Amino acid sequence: MSIQIIQTKLDSYNCKSKNEEEHAVREITQEVILAALGRTDFFKYSAFQGGTCLRIFYGLERFSEDIDFLLKEPNSKFQLEPYLRIISNELAAYGYNIEIGKRSDENKTVKKTFLKDDSLIRILNLSHLANNNRVKKIKIKLEIDTNPPSKGKTEIKYLDFPYASSAVIQDKPTLFAGKVHALLCREYLKGRDWYDFIWYTSQDIGINYNFLSSALNQQGPWKNHALKIDREWCQIELTKKIISIDWEYAAKDVHRFVRFNQQPSLDFWCKDLFLAQLLKLS
Repeated sequence: MSIQIIQTKLDSYNCKSKNEEEHAVREITQEVILAALGRTDFFKYSAFQGGTCLRIFYGLERFSEDIDFLLKEPNSKFQLEPYLRIISNELAAYGYNIEIGKRSDENKTVKKTFLKDDSLIRILNLSHLANNNRVKKIKIKLEIDTNPPSKGKTEIKYLDFPYASSAVIQDKPTLFAGKVHALLCREYLKGRDWYDFIWYTSQDIGINYNFLSSALNQQGPWKNHALKIDREWCQIELTKKIISIDWEYAAKDVHRFVRFNQQPSLDFWCKDLFLAQLLKLS
């Protein structure tokens, strides 16, 4: 029975808390969605990006809530609707009863929707969420950028859950470039961005500066400035950002996205830590 596949996968997480169990169910759902999309022509036109991509394919330690894609080439007429029906049907085979939330304005560059479900949690054998009288819906935001920056690079990666499938994803330097754009241009502080920054710099991953330059020229304070972006430029601008941040607040944002045994490391977050990491930028 398909629900047993989900249960076995959930048991492998060895969750220690309600929070970990909720993230595990969400992540399992994300992988089923990716596998469903891999059976279509979706990855002919698009690529997987963002924190969930980093988590599933590259082993990032923090959990992530959203599934983010971008088109390989701009196409304002791209429609998510046909793929949402396929995702819903695929998830139904595993015990889900997906509610597709209100979709964004089709005229927007970034098209998004929310997938919600509370039926699976009711039939799984849970260790922690079951102790909560109010069953929380699993909610996943799915979005795709239909006017992506240029010069991104991709590669093909494979999943073996819930069955063998493939996905086109951004390579590490392009993912890092997208993260640096978020660090410099996001209008609010998101500690998870800086958690990822530590991961990238500790892995000695370079930045796709061409992609970053294109992204900065599209959106943010440097829009239409046509800057030539390099390591020195990033060092200067990221230093300004690092010394301006409330690191205690930033660490709190990450707290619920990492396992309990990793949370003490967040106590070390401070300006000097991130300035030291910045020196590793390549």
